[in-house]
Amino acid sequence: MIRKIIFVSIMGLLLQIGAVNAGTTGSEEMKDSGSQGTTKECFEGFSRAMFKLNHGLDKAIFEPVAKGYRALPVPIRKGTGNAVDNLRSLLTLSNNILQGDFKEAGNTAGRFAINTTVGILGIFDPAAALGLEEKGKEDFGQTLGVWGSESGCYFVLPILGPTTTRDAIGLVGNVFLDPVYQITHNTEISAGVGNSNYSEHNYFYYRGTGAVDFRAKNIESFDSLEENSIDLYASIKSLYLQDRKKKVANSSSTVETQDDSDWEEIDTN
Repeated sequence: MIRKIIFVSIMGLLLQIGAVNAGTTGSEEMKDSGSQGTTKECFEGFSRAMFKLNHGLDKAIFEPVAKGYRALPVPIRKGTGNAVDNLRSLLTLSNNILQGDFKEAGNTAGRFAINTTVGILGIFDPAAALGLEEKGKEDFGQTLGVWGSESGCYFVLPILGPTTTRDAIGLVGNVFLDPVYQITHNTEISAGVGNSNYSEHNYFYYRGTGAVDFRAKNIESFDSLEENSIDLYASIKSLYLQDRKKKVANSSSTVETQDDSDWEEIDTN
């Protein structure tokens, strides 16, 4: 049910954005993060309202949960983060292949195989010790950028946060390209809702755990960004678009964000 609501909401919003984008003039534009076009600031009033809502939810719910998670022993947090990243690598593998980057696909597949077996379901990362370093996460929004799709409008979704037209479509694509989702979803259909081992809600638990782990790693960085930003909305937008530009280009250059050199990689999936 949650998946269907998110899907319908995103697609409905995309139809509105497409109509406005076709006839809007004078909107704020930035260099496109993935191709030769521009990223337009569409629905700024709506986006700022959603940003305010998300910021309030973060302070009331997500940040306290992240701080509670930070209270866990480091080995538990490290192992949890590793296991989530190991599952997430399957989505990266799918997009490595779609982008035609077979060298990185081999690296990603090798890491998954080693860490799932020797690393005990990804809790440990022996692949790194063997020279198979994680080169970065890939998603369908990045794949669309590699294929030449322009980013379109920038806007903010409730709960899901900042995105662009291209990345919002990518969010939907990520669900269907993610082998973890396909396994849980298809097994639930074939085995019935009562299957507690592979039921679909476990996919959302896994994604939620990843979000909490990410937020916990960035408590200080976000606090610093908030304290040093005249306009937090504009700072987050700039950070997001620069990060997406770097990822689509598969660049190894550092995105400068308010001198926060320890800001963790933004995960939009």
